[in-house]
Amino acid sequence: MRKSPHPLPWLTADEPFPPVVTAWAENDPAPGLLAAGRALDVPTLLQAYALGIFPWFSAGQPILWWSPDPRMVLNTQDFKLHRSLRKSLMRFIDADRHDIRFDTAFAEVIHACATTSRAGQPGTWIVPDMVHAYTALHRAGHAHSVETWVDDELVGGLYCVNLGGMVFGESMFAYQSDASKMALAALVAFCRVQGIAMIDCQQNTRHLAFLGAAEMPRSAFVAHVAAHAAETPPPWQFDPLYWKQILTATTS
Repeated sequence: MRKSPHPLPWLTADEPFPPVVTAWAENDPAPGLLAAGRALDVPTLLQAYALGIFPWFSAGQPILWWSPDPRMVLNTQDFKLHRSLRKSLMRFIDADRHDIRFDTAFAEVIHACATTSRAGQPGTWIVPDMVHAYTALHRAGHAHSVETWVDDELVGGLYCVNLGGMVFGESMFAYQSDASKMALAALVAFCRVQGIAMIDCQQNTRHLAFLGAAEMPRSAFVAHVAAHAAETPPPWQFDPLYWKQILTATTS
């Protein structure tokens, strides 16, 4: 009979995170679960992300901290601009009053991510405490929104966390077909221009794998974060010229 995992650490306000290697393993009830407790203030979130840890919990649960092994990541050079998405992107670029904006509507983006229904997900992990925490992180300059606009209407987007030369994707939404994919494509193009090699995707999904994301060992992911998180962060502005970074790549 398989043994139960070790007891989950409950952290006090200033208690350090345990080593990520102590997270529950693949065969445990919640693979990647590392600890509970602490707070969602800006210093705690920055410390967590720098260690390869992120919060994820539902309404009625305590704050739960995760560091799964393997880790799902999108190497920006591996982004797959499939033919259908390329056609949609070209139509978007060529149309008047269609554009990508950064950080002009963060509150609207995170609200949309929290309230837009997804297949197989009856609820949301973006509970009010998470909205408050990442809004504070945005005000501190570490969380950003990538927004897809059509005729001055927000139709899709995503929000992410940035530490130096590392980007951590959080959630996406779309009110129109491919609108969230446009935002992700813009983020990839931006990252390529800025020399950012990896976007953290946290969990493995078919959607992300279809777009080129893949799993990597947690140890390699944590080492990559440690090597790049202290770099100077890029200026969060999008130039339409950045599109050539992905439009010149081979489609599939």
